[in-house]
Amino acid sequence: MPETAPSQTSPPSPGEDWPVQVADRIEAVVESVRGETTVPITKVVRAVVFGLIVAVAGIIALVMTIILVIRLHVYLPFHPAYRRLWTSYAVLGAIFVLLGMFLWRKRHPRRD
Repeated sequence: MPETAPSQTSPPSPGEDWPVQVADRIEAVVESVRGETTVPITKVVRAVVFGLIVAVAGIIALVMTIILVIRLHVYLPFHPAYRRLWTSYAVLGAIFVLLGMFLWRKRHPRRD
């Protein structure tokens, strides 16, 4: 097999600024390796993390929706055994809404 010579440029002449060239070459190699490895891995990890967040939020929303559907019939005003419970929740909710509206109006001083 023919041996290939390492890809090197000609040796620097004594007048050239070879430390700068070596530093530039090292920087180019590091950037190349980073572009080939770190950037794709970062994109994949970011996609996995966001996917997990969306999956967990979706599962929570699904569970809450199932609980809502199962329990909804109990709190409807047409259910005879829980009509008084639903009415008391509605009255208590209305009181808190009115109190909240009153306090919301009082949060800023009046302007002339």
